[in-house]
Amino acid sequence: MDKSSLFHQFVSFTATVHQVTHDLTQNVTIANITPLQYKILEYIKVSQPVTPTEISDCQHMSLPNTSRELRKLQERNLIEKISDTEDRRKQYIRLSIEGNKMMEEAFACIEERFLQLIQHATQDDIKDIQQALFILEQKVFQQKI
Repeated sequence: MDKSSLFHQFVSFTATVHQVTHDLTQNVTIANITPLQYKILEYIKVSQPVTPTEISDCQHMSLPNTSRELRKLQERNLIEKISDTEDRRKQYIRLSIEGNKMMEEAFACIEERFLQLIQHATQDDIKDIQQALFILEQKVFQQKI
């Protein structure tokens, strides 16, 4: 397979990943949280601590919009801001205890849906999926452009 064919297969794969992610997270009920706020909380959950700039870049949002959403999440006691010990101007964001609890509940619901997706997978299939995810993470998703 040439690299151009691999690229087209990768584009198709990433589009499918986005669709499956949408399907898995659709209708996950979190009281009074917008889909955008959920995506921010999800990113924080898996990457914390993160900076507002990292959130902004990941979510394709302007920094002022990110700051506004973070303020709303902080007012609801779902996140905490921590100042850098060396540079007080730099802040990190992490989930609060309440935010972590909320995301654990959401992830439990999503995990249940995921397990339904793979319910007919054999042990060999599961090992193959784990290996494929490991290779993708190491060879593609951890690389910086």
